[in-house]
Amino acid sequence: MKKKVVLAFSGGLDTSYCAKYLSDDCGLEVHTLTVDTGGFTPAELEEIAQRAKSLGVASHTTLDYTKTYYEKVIRYLIYGNVLKNGTYPLSVSAERMVQALATVEHARRLGADAVAHGSTGAGNDQVRFDMMISVLLPGAQIITPIRDKRLSREEEVAYLAARGVQINAEKARYSINKGLWGTSVGGKETLHSLGTLPEEAWPASVTKTGTETVRLFFERGELRKINDLSFSHPVQAIRYLQELASPYGIGRDIHVGDTIIGIKGRVGFEAAAPVLIIKAHHALEKHVLTKWQLYWKDQLSQFYGNWLHEGQYLDPVMRDMEAFLDSSQQRVTGEVYIALFPYRYVIQGIQSPFDLMSAEFGTYGEMNNAWTGEDIKGFTRIFGNQTAMYYRIGEKATEKT
Repeated sequence: MKKKVVLAFSGGLDTSYCAKYLSDDCGLEVHTLTVDTGGFTPAELEEIAQRAKSLGVASHTTLDYTKTYYEKVIRYLIYGNVLKNGTYPLSVSAERMVQALATVEHARRLGADAVAHGSTGAGNDQVRFDMMISVLLPGAQIITPIRDKRLSREEEVAYLAARGVQINAEKARYSINKGLWGTSVGGKETLHSLGTLPEEAWPASVTKTGTETVRLFFERGELRKINDLSFSHPVQAIRYLQELASPYGIGRDIHVGDTIIGIKGRVGFEAAAPVLIIKAHHALEKHVLTKWQLYWKDQLSQFYGNWLHEGQYLDPVMRDMEAFLDSSQQRVTGEVYIALFPYRYVIQGIQSPFDLMSAEFGTYGEMNNAWTGEDIKGFTRIFGNQTAMYYRIGEKATEKT
């Protein structure tokens, strides 16, 4: 019997090469799996399935993990206001964890001998997939043809063409990964430190002009309503906001960061909904959380986002931090007003029953209602007491010497 291999399959150049190579050159029984994390239309999923079948695979399966993706990962990225290097909402790195998890589960169901993926040897995904597979499916062989054979995109196109498989060479110039939490775009322009992506490389076109104001309503940290439209699940709200804001060109940028394997990397991304949600959520938190809640959230969230980015989703410390983030959201309820413009946005303010700017206690810079001037005089003496001691004792010690 042929050995079974489950191939994580997107239908793009790399995984199309893997499917053909593993079947024809390696003699393996290839079972392709596409994990939908919110980036595909039904028509696109059908096209991917047809491509897999045309490559001669033994079976093809499509799994919808969009809500799982939100529940296990995205909501904590929102709770933590996670933007890597202050820019990138982890559009790809976050979804890879869920896709790897689904691939492992599918391999178990099929009793597969091996798991394959189309990662190159110079990126982060190889580490994310390899770690998840090795931890959850110990003993399974991990096959990575693109990495192991050090193939260029041109070599892959030529290999497939020689076997009657046509690939749109122009489309293959750019590596596009689309999911619920944003779309990444890699191409020749992102391989160097100078250069930006041309307009035609961005999947979404900028068609809106002028401005409009949107109202995002959060309930315990989760987006539940946009303007007057309520949603039964935050996934629906994210998709709606993406459709609303993406035509403005909001959320486009190029992220520069440190890869897991130690080199610097650049990637373009467009993530209108993720950027607006994170910024709106953070604005609301600044009004309803205390100083030290905000401080410790910042510390833990930065670590959480980086550890997730580096493929360490299974580390139990991640569950501990998620418990903290869950707890922090009990009063993060209210409405955030955002003005949208072409290529930019402005947070206009918030309304919340938990707003700590309540005039009941005072108005910053104008009037206090909860203390007197004498209270402040005493507080100031106590608050600065140790610093005053430090200087006075230091002066006396200096005089003696």
